[in-house]
Amino acid sequence: MSEFYFEKDVQREVTELQGKSATAARLFDIRRIIGGLFVIYGVIVTIAGFTASDADIDKAEGVNINLWTGLGMLLLGLFFLAWLKLRPAAPAPPGVEPEDDERVE
Repeated sequence: MSEFYFEKDVQREVTELQGKSATAARLFDIRRIIGGLFVIYGVIVTIAGFTASDADIDKAEGVNINLWTGLGMLLLGLFFLAWLKLRPAAPAPPGVEPEDDERVE
């Protein structure tokens, strides 16, 4: 009877670890990291574009390069974050490890 409780405890711990693993995979999804960094840097560069002096704009031959680059970075970062929201990473099915793939060679 104690063996039954041991198996039950092991199953519960495995289920908890699978949940934690899926949460960690979603937390460290590369799209979240790239999107977040592009949004942060996009905001900084866009602010630099709004505060650019006439001399800075004249250096870039009349183009407010910081403003346009910042807006582009913001759009790219928002694209990555929207992609993450619309297509979240699916966790691996329980019991299937990447090494368990049956391949015909």
